[in-house]
Amino acid sequence: MFPLHRGRRLRTNESIRSLVRETTLSPSDFMFPMFIAEGENVQVEISSMPGIYRRSIDLTVNEVKEIYALGIRAVNIYVKVSENLKDNTGKEAWNPNGLMQQAIKAIKAACPEMIVMPDVALDPYSIYGHDGIIENGDIANDATNEALVKMAVSHAQAGADFVAPSDMMDGRVLRLRQGLDAAGFHNVGIMSYSAKYASAFYGPFRDALDSAPVDATEIPKDKKTYQMDYANRIEAIKEALSDVEEGADMVMVKPGIAYLDIVREVKNAVHVPVTVFHVSGEYAMIKAAAERGWLDHDKIMMEQLMCIKRAGASLISTYFAKEAAILMNK
Repeated sequence: MFPLHRGRRLRTNESIRSLVRETTLSPSDFMFPMFIAEGENVQVEISSMPGIYRRSIDLTVNEVKEIYALGIRAVNIYVKVSENLKDNTGKEAWNPNGLMQQAIKAIKAACPEMIVMPDVALDPYSIYGHDGIIENGDIANDATNEALVKMAVSHAQAGADFVAPSDMMDGRVLRLRQGLDAAGFHNVGIMSYSAKYASAFYGPFRDALDSAPVDATEIPKDKKTYQMDYANRIEAIKEALSDVEEGADMVMVKPGIAYLDIVREVKNAVHVPVTVFHVSGEYAMIKAAAERGWLDHDKIMMEQLMCIKRAGASLISTYFAKEAAILMNK
């Protein structure tokens, strides 16, 4: 009679496996990160991220319509800012006629049901490539928060559904909530990058926006004074709880697949949706290995996305969103 319980009974065939599957994926679980460039009819592939492009607003709108038809319901958007518009104040970030503001308006006009979550951080606008304003050789936390509030309000005025602060300044969620409410945008949400680690996985993203910190002796050479130490776990829980207390509607863990222990810890600690960013370096590694025939691209893609969802993600921001949605719709 031994064994009475045979786990293989529930693995006999795909029909049984699908009946008892604990975690499922759908295109509505994904958010698609998009890079926006100046001009018209512009589409430039990012060399370190095959299949991902910087697009002008007109082509971005076409792409948004296409992914909405696939079942994807959210985009987070980033802009590549002209060098002549960069400075140390980030003032272009709240220009009502800036590239980000124009993009938000165009996307919401063309596809009103698409949830638009623009990035809130100063690095694309900074001559130093940092997420905040430099004062006395360091990132000025409170001055940066004041700039981020102006940026977020301008996004709300353009039609954003959520703002997505990725800067990791202390106290910025509270300041953003207060600023949005004071401007009358009580229903604009905040998806906070709560546990954003100082990771080497971001390299291709910085290629896409030309936003890496510049090499200068008078400023920090990296982002470790504000992004988290990847050796830390308890700190991530503390940051997420703090952001929820300050008014975050969603919290994010970034990167994704190498930080699934953090995803689960945060999921267990908070009572708001947890977003996970499956970042550019994680995407690029799969693409590179698949190009060499070392891995099965689609199988690895779907396995990683499922594992992120299993770890506790309510929403996955991933460059694979479109490819995965196409595969799932088949």
